[in-house]
Amino acid sequence: MDDPSEDPIRYRCTACGNLTRFEVTSTRRTRAFHHYTIGGELSLEDVEILDEQVESVLCRWCGTGSSVVSVEDAVESSGSVPEG
Repeated sequence: MDDPSEDPIRYRCTACGNLTRFEVTSTRRTRAFHHYTIGGELSLEDVEILDEQVESVLCRWCGTGSSVVSVEDAVESSGSVPEG
């Protein structure tokens, strides 16, 4: 499965125009190699995201979630890149 962090989703709030600050709540299922030192300190290696579900996205400027769209969705529906 492709790593979702390689192609992150960009968001835009259509209520206030925010393009930079969002509170994203998501659930991830991952596989990772846990490497412990002799002293017991944990280091995670080879982290692979198996699944990620975005549960909610809220604008940090105006607090709305209902007006937040992905920039990709806004481009598809309007045919142009949103300004901001």
